[in-house]
Amino acid sequence: MAASAKLMVTNLLQHRLTQLTRSLHTQSALLANFRSSREVQPLDQYPEVEVVHNPPEWKFVERLLPPATVPQPVAKAAYPSGWKPQTSDGTSDGYFVARTKNHMVPVYLHTRFRGQRRITVVRRVQGDIWALERDLRAVVERSRNGKLCATRVNELSGQIHIHGDHVDVLREHLKAKGF
Repeated sequence: MAASAKLMVTNLLQHRLTQLTRSLHTQSALLANFRSSREVQPLDQYPEVEVVHNPPEWKFVERLLPPATVPQPVAKAAYPSGWKPQTSDGTSDGYFVARTKNHMVPVYLHTRFRGQRRITVVRRVQGDIWALERDLRAVVERSRNGKLCATRVNELSGQIHIHGDHVDVLREHLKAKGF
């Protein structure tokens, strides 16, 4: 008899502990949804608000907002970061690689298959994309001591994919050409 009473007490305590744990875990979830929010009161319960379209105080708010466009960089002889402004318009080469909105050279590295496959992508190519592909392939093969490299050209999107991690080599080459 004592063993069955002891078993009943442990079952009851275990059930109460489970209920307490569930209520603790679900209480925060109940408070985190729209049902726990107060209902909307009639408009006369809220304070009056004056809508001002062009007050002088807006100048303090506007200086905190980000600019709508990226400003043009200040012209200098040399930049500490090594950045160079775009100087070429592409008429001599027949192709043009436009800079991004942040004035950077659009050469990116894509990694696939858990880092096993690396593909360098040159974007924003305009003009004769095949001539640029030949030039970039020659630069990459020169940096690889004459080994061939695989490339893929997408004329519609203006992109060139080159197998391998050649981002630094291609960025420096495009900067040297003025792009």
